[in-house]
Amino acid sequence: MPLPFLTADRAFDDAADDAALPFDDRDHWRRPYRPGPWRVGAAALLLLLASYVLFAAVIIAFADSLAGAAICAGLAVLIIASAMRLLRMGTWVSAQGLRRVGFLTTQTVSWAQIKSVRTAQQPVRWLGLPRTVQGQALVLVRSDQRADGPQALLTDRNADFLARREAFNRAADAIEVWADQYRPTA
Repeated sequence: MPLPFLTADRAFDDAADDAALPFDDRDHWRRPYRPGPWRVGAAALLLLLASYVLFAAVIIAFADSLAGAAICAGLAVLIIASAMRLLRMGTWVSAQGLRRVGFLTTQTVSWAQIKSVRTAQQPVRWLGLPRTVQGQALVLVRSDQRADGPQALLTDRNADFLARREAFNRAADAIEVWADQYRPTA
């Protein structure tokens, strides 16, 4: 079963330099990079845990405790949904705008609301934990200048790009090209 959210479009990797946006359907939301090994590994461990919980649900059901089996099956469904959401997290682009998908929230910003998308050196969170280290971040500056300041879309220390600096640079360049293409010029 293909999982389209798991792999980024190969056109980003295979595109020639003269075709920065090599897509026919630009209204389709797409992530311009592949999920990193940390994110995929965590999702795989969650799915492994879900298989054990489902196996436990089957054993409990055979022991004639349907309520306990239903609770275990519900827990397994929750774990599977968490793994799928973990794989879906990231920055997505389309002709409508830019979408940042988090674990619990999704924020969409139209290209008209974006002032700039740029790469900056700044303290970034390591693997999303509270600890910060010096690194690169792709920051979004909105034209309405919200009080929280520029928002980091990608960092070179998150679960997608840890120890993959070239992949971070490619993804940041691709998102900047989308912003240059669709952001209205003032």
